[in-house]
Parts: sequence; structure tokens; C-alpha cells
Amino acid sequence: QISIGTKSAQGRGGMAAKIDAAISAVSSNEIIPSSGSNSDSDSDNSTSTSTSRNRNRNRKRNSCMACVVADGSDLNAVRAVLGPDPKYGAKGTLFCAPGSALEQQAIKDYTSDTLQNQQQQQQQQQNGDKLNQDETLDVSEQARNMAMAARAEARKLQALSHTVRRDILYAISTALLQHQDELLAANAIDIEAAENENIATVLKKRLKLTTDKLTTLANGITQIADKQDPLGVVKSKRELTDGLELSLITVPIGVLMIIFESRPDSMPQISALALASGNGLLLKGGKEAKCTNAAIHKVIGDAIEAGSGGLIKRDIIALVTSRGQVKDMLSLDDVIDLVIPRGSNALVSFIKSNTKIPVLGHADGVCHIYVDSSATAEQASNLAVDAKTDYPSACNAMETLLLHKDTIQNGVAAQTLMSLRASGVKCLGGPNAMSLGLADSPAKEMKCEYGDLTCMVEVVETMDEAIDWIHRNGSGHTESIICDGDSSVGEEFLRKVDAACVFQNASTRFADGFRFGLGAEVGISTTRIHARGPVGVEGLLTTKWQLRSKNGTSHYVGEFSGEEPKKIYTHKELI
Repeated sequence: QISIGTKSAQGRGGMAAKIDAAISAVSSNEIIPSSGSNSDSDSDNSTSTSTSRNRNRNRKRNSCMACVVADGSDLNAVRAVLGPDPKYGAKGTLFCAPGSALEQQAIKDYTSDTLQNQQQQQQQQQNGDKLNQDETLDVSEQARNMAMAARAEARKLQALSHTVRRDILYAISTALLQHQDELLAANAIDIEAAENENIATVLKKRLKLTTDKLTTLANGITQIADKQDPLGVVKSKRELTDGLELSLITVPIGVLMIIFESRPDSMPQISALALASGNGLLLKGGKEAKCTNAAIHKVIGDAIEAGSGGLIKRDIIALVTSRGQVKDMLSLDDVIDLVIPRGSNALVSFIKSNTKIPVLGHADGVCHIYVDSSATAEQASNLAVDAKTDYPSACNAMETLLLHKDTIQNGVAAQTLMSLRASGVKCLGGPNAMSLGLADSPAKEMKCEYGDLTCMVEVVETMDEAIDWIHRNGSGHTESIICDGDSSVGEEFLRKVDAACVFQNASTRFADGFRFGLGAEVGISTTRIHARGPVGVEGLLTTKWQLRSKNGTSHYVGEFSGEEPKKIYTHKELI
């Protein structure tokens, strides 16, 4: 039984006729009357799509196996029905040939989805995730309280001297090393759980905490503490008129929310940068690192209170543990000022789609190395191997190797590929590379972040073709050229390539806050507004204007107007 819903404001009816046509298309040549319709939009823009090789109604059966009636005003309807990308969701109503294998599969899928939804709802109830209004309000209120508490402590920290912030950072650096045994023990629990739950290899590699990592983190935090005070820096100063000076100074952004997958070593870095810049912080780590995150958070919280002599509470850095809280926090655009996701493309896309809060970060890390015709085999081999194998799951690892056509003739390409394969790298071929026999297996995608010991290889005619390829298939993260040091192509590449980081004769792995001398980073941004590339302390600052009247003189706007103004604007630059 099919029932027709209420006619939409835009439509003029006709849904019954469309359904009749759809049923007729997938059935025999016998006209089947309709007693109703589906409840989709009864719009005049609705479309009925069928595929049939035989339109002769005198035959007993059509060759059309399926038909979809969808809303023609929805531009994504055709993409959803015919395309492979699930992001457009389910569109329209499917009609299948009665008794066909397709109909059986559709019924099976529908039944399976319904059962799965019921099981998920039951599981949520068992976990205490009740969907009634009262409990939802409780979670939201808790989330708001966490954000407001972090802001209150951040404002207190901003008002204190640079010495207090520096002492807090020194305390955190020391505490990480003093408590490394308990941190590594907590991490071991997460590692074991990840093995048992078959978590992706990339996430497991990022999950592991080591003594060397903790030492590097401690050194980075000390480096941040040793820097000059980033707050109150005068960016410009201008005299508006005699005795009236305008200044632009640096101030904290406010409250930051960082959501990161796996990567428990991100927490100390991000916390140190937030504290150094006077910001409050909400942290949400992946569930696969819950034990490590909790242990690190406790160590940092203790160090904050000890290092500040009790002036600042641990509330300045809150650790979010439930999914409900994160979802609520994404809606708290009045108390959270910036979201920085560190994780997969899916995570970043989800956050951008579910919040009004500004988002800073990058979705993909598809980094290229272009080997110019002037490069030597030793240069190309060493840099390509380092960029791919130093940390394959990092966002700044090389994913695509572009070779100038001349490197095929001079042996540079062969030597570079041999070095990569000897290091355990699987090289997939682009169209040109496959035709030249440089790879055994073709790449399925021209833009892909592999995150392991896999890369794609392609051959280009010129550097400009390489740059076009990068702009078309890259993610704006980090791109590098390998060339002769005296060649002009290096500077041309640096000038022409549009990315957050562009290098000449340097591994893409240098795109990192610690290696840049920032001490640490909250992430690498590929956005074009505010901060771009590795984001350190400066990327967590904004500005405010301060207007000062000198010598106790008051100034009125009315004094500057009229035929005979009492005062005039000088607009003299002082800094």
C-alpha cells in the first residue's frame, strides 16, 4: 500500500501519475493502478527515472529492473542515486521489479538497517544515554559549565605576570618526566586494548607513547617557556591627534576546543601552547587513548596548580570524555571561540558540519615531492626516503612523488624508486608512470593520504605541469622540490606553489611546530584566514585596540568636525 502525503507548497500534484509510471516501468505491460504515493515531496520538480532497453508496451515484460522517484529540486538527488559517494544520503523512493534479486536485496537491506537502528537505541539506553529532555539538559549544562570555568581561569591567568605562566610550563615539563612510568603504564593498557579491538594500524602507531616522545615533549615545553611573553606585544602604535595614541596589542583568543584522534602526545603540546598564550582549553581525545589521556590530564592539572602556587585551578584545561558532551560543546558558540580538530578527514568534516564555531585545521595531508631534471640521484633518493619513511602515518609524510620526464633517461628516477622500495615502500603508479613501466600496480586515486609505507609515483613533462598537478590533487599542506641548488627553478617553485608550507631541497617532515622552533603546535592549518601552517603560540592570539589620552586631556569626536574644528587628525605612525 502506497499513500500520498500532503501536497507541498511548491508542487501542483501529479505524484500518483509518477508512481504509476514507476510501477509500470518495473512490472509487466499491464497497467497497475495506484492507491496512493510515498510521502516524499509532491513537488512539480519531482523526477521519475527509469532505465529500459525496451519501451514496447505490447511485450510481456520490461527489461527495467529498478526505478527511483526523487525530488527534482534537490540538486544532489541524481548524485545520491547514481554516484558512489554516500555523503549525499538516501534520496527518493526505490521501485524494484517484483520477484527480482534486486527486490530481495532491497528488502534484506531495509530489514537489516531497521534491526541495526533498534539495537543501537537499546545499547544507548543500556549505557545510560537516555534521550529524554531532562537528561539532555543536564549534559548540556555540564558542558557549558566546563567551558565557562575554563574561560574564568584563562582570564585570571591573562591578568597574571609572564613569570607565573612560565613557572606553570616549567612545572609541566618536569612532571612529564617525573611521572613517565605511570604515563607509560596507562599507555600500555590502551595499546593492549587497541590490539584486541583491531584498531587501524595508523591509529595504533600514533597511539604509542615512548620515553623518547616524553623527553621531546618536555624539551618542547621548556622551549615554549623560555620564549618572550607573547601577550601585550604592541603590533602598531599611531597618534590620532596631539595627546591621543592608538595601540594594537596581542591578546588570547579565549577558550579553545581541541578534538584529536589517538595522538595522546598532542595533549601536553596543546596544553603548553594554550597556557603560554593565556587561553582556556577543552580537550577531547579518541576513546582508543582514554587511559593515557586521563593520566596525562591529571599530571598536567597537578602541575598547573603547583606551578601557579594555587593561583590557577586545573579547570583551565578540561578533558571531555563523553560523546554527548562533545556534541553539546560544538553548539556552544557563545562560550567556545575556536575549534581545532586533529584527526581524519571524516572527523574534520563532521566538526565543520556540526558547529558554528570557527574551525582551524586541515582535513588531508596529501604532500608531494617533485624531482626536477636538475636533481641528483643521491639528493632525490635521500629526501624521498626520509619524507616517506621517517613517520609514514604523519600528516607531513610524502604521499606522491612527481618525477620530471628527464629523470627517466638520466637514471635519477630508477635510483630513487629503488631506494624507496629497498626501504619497504610500495610504489603505485599514476597513468604516465604505468605506461613507462615504473610501477607494477596502478593507483586507484590521484589524491590519497595513505598514512603507511605506500606512495604514488607519476611522471610530468615540466615543473609547471607538476605545480598544476599539486594544485589539482594536493591538500595545501606541504610541498617540496628537489633540484640543483644553483638552479632558478627552486625559487620559482617556492613562489608559484600555493600551500601552507613550500620547501626547496628539504623533507616535507620539516613541517612541524617543534622543528620550526615554535616549541610545539596545536596542529597544521591549511585554512587561509588567521593562521596557516604549523600553529604555535602566535596562532592562538588575536588583537585588541587600546586608545590612550595623554596628559589627562579628554577628546571628543565633535571637536574634529565643523567649519572650524578645534582639533585635527594627525594620524602619525609611532611604531
